[in-house]
Amino acid sequence: MTAVLEGVRVLDFGRYIAGPWCAAVLADLGAEVIRIEKISGSEDRYVMPITPQQDGASYMQMNRNKLGMTLNPMKDEGREIVRKLVATADVVVANLPPSGLTAMGLDYESLKAVRPDIILTTVTAFGTGGPASDRVGFDGVAQALSGAMYLSGPPGRPTKTITNFADFGTALSSAIGTLAALMHRDKTGEGQHVEGSLLGTALTFMAANLIEQAAIKPDRVSTWNRSQGAGPADTFATRDGWILVHCVGEPLFRRWCRLLGQEALLDDPRFVSDQARGDNGEELSELMAAWCAERTTEEALTALDEARIPAGQVYAPQQALDDAHIQAMGFLQAVDYPGLPDGKGAFVSDTPVRFSSLRAGVHRRAPTLGEHTNTILQELGYSETDIAALREQGVV
Repeated sequence: MTAVLEGVRVLDFGRYIAGPWCAAVLADLGAEVIRIEKISGSEDRYVMPITPQQDGASYMQMNRNKLGMTLNPMKDEGREIVRKLVATADVVVANLPPSGLTAMGLDYESLKAVRPDIILTTVTAFGTGGPASDRVGFDGVAQALSGAMYLSGPPGRPTKTITNFADFGTALSSAIGTLAALMHRDKTGEGQHVEGSLLGTALTFMAANLIEQAAIKPDRVSTWNRSQGAGPADTFATRDGWILVHCVGEPLFRRWCRLLGQEALLDDPRFVSDQARGDNGEELSELMAAWCAERTTEEALTALDEARIPAGQVYAPQQALDDAHIQAMGFLQAVDYPGLPDGKGAFVSDTPVRFSSLRAGVHRRAPTLGEHTNTILQELGYSETDIAALREQGVV
């Protein structure tokens, strides 16, 4: 099998999640991705540290399959290296505000001057063109502004999700945009600027709620884990844990009624549709909670599976790692990394899609700090003496 992006070079100036994960997806598909970071290591390298050198779990996930070099593009010699790298590249990925891109020579006009058909993929918090364009922000800010936090968590206590959905969603949509730009370039020879934003992604993920609010003004408030558009759909305590049950659609509701011996509810006008069941879901959740409280997690899930009702155990992280199906499917891949204890690989997620005729997936651990700097500079024509001088000057 072939890798669809084999021969494509990507320069990754991203930080944290949205930029680096976009580049990691491209690397999964076969692109050669060079992560470029500060000489001392960029801040995102040290998030959730798990090695003696403080390299972090998040860094290992976001930067697998990449080469790594250090560089200071604010020095004249560093900007010259950037220009030489850009001349060899197809794509530049950066999640920096416009002023930062310009200062580093990574704005689209500067890149085009070096390579006219270059593709620049940028991610910002708020997008460009509006009054908030130059503000800084992370995933949580986008969650807050989209309405997602307001409708999450206990009533009256806006809650951010532990997973960074705006970051990861923006990364994936930006990767799709980059692939589209590469296809366009193949047809026309033109490069372009691809832009993603955390707020745009969060609003996209919240679109149904925003459409409903604009159309009929329900002014919804949080119902915690209970769905507002179907039922029963909630989390429930069993005798030894927690499960989530999610009924959507008439066939599932009928099966649930039969399982609980509540067929009379099928003729109750309060539960005539998904929306009606969502509007009156508190009573359905109370019935399900009583049923679950009498059973162990295994007993409840066995009965629900036999009735073909979607349900799952609420796992702690270790339980997710230990799950037989997750292990059998290879969703997580153990990758060795310097400093980790023997036999304790970093369990990075594999490519989130699979192909029948294309090669994609995890094939290289994330690079240690500056691991490939010398090799990359030598490819650009720098001698060992040149590289030593650049190191002495604090350029690399």
